[in-house]
Parts: sequence; C-alpha cells; structure tokens
Amino acid sequence: MAISIAIETPLQDDVRDLVARLNAHLLPLSPLEFQFKMTVEQMAGADTTLFVARDETGKAVGMGALKLHSAELGEVKRMFTDPEVRGKRIGSALLDAIVGLARDRGLPMLMLETGTGDGMAEAHRLYSRSGFAPRGPFLDYPDSEWSAFYEMPLKVEASA
Repeated sequence: MAISIAIETPLQDDVRDLVARLNAHLLPLSPLEFQFKMTVEQMAGADTTLFVARDETGKAVGMGALKLHSAELGEVKRMFTDPEVRGKRIGSALLDAIVGLARDRGLPMLMLETGTGDGMAEAHRLYSRSGFAPRGPFLDYPDSEWSAFYEMPLKVEASA
C-alpha cells in the first residue's frame, strides 16, 4: 500500500470525518472531562500543523498534528489511523513527520497526553517504540488515572 503524508488543512470533509471517527473511538474510553480534544477549527490555527496520510486512491487514512506551545515545547495531538489500515506503520510515519517538523523548528522537547486502558494499548506501544518515554503531567493537564503522558527530548544540532 502506497501512502503519502503531507501537511494539509483540517478544514476538509474527509479530515473532518477522521476527526469524528477519532472522537467516536475515544468516547467510551474515559470520562469527557478527561478527553482533551482539539476541534477541527482549533487544529486550523496558526499554532498547529496537521499531517494527513492518504492511500493510493487519495483517501485520508490517518492524521496527526504538532501544536506549538512555545519555543521550548511542542505537543503531539490528534493521532489517528483508520482501523482498516492499522498495522501498516502509518501511525509511525505520521509520528516521524511530526518529530521531524519539531526538530526542524528547533524545539528541544516534544510531549503528548493520551488515554489509558485497553483501548489505548496500541498508541502506548507506538509512542514507546518511537522513542517517547513516560513522564508526569505537563501544561495544565490534570494528574489522573485516565491520562498517560510521554516526552521526547529532541537533539538540536548546533550551527556551524
């Protein structure tokens, strides 16, 4: 399966559909007050870059975003891969694109918050395999049994 990954606007019907499917997946996994979702409109903000994975027919099959909080911190948001194509390393490719952009922007740290429980085991494996390490809460996320937090220090190459 040939997959292309590109920066795109979230304000497209097929991306809105991915967001809706992600939200539906998350809904039964934790109480609403512990689901820290970005809307499509928030994802279209200047502080967020969305990567969309498309199959050879052009169908959107995955997404992931980099949200900039400061010159020191970026956050991985809205990671989702269509269940029909899971296991094909699309999530890894999306995460690599996000990490690459964070490095290009000179961010020293990348963090993320994700849910816990059986429904999130694949996500935890993806983040661990990709070099993220568990950490405590960051920003204004509450410390709760419903959230897991990860970080990845990024090596910034010194200018010659």
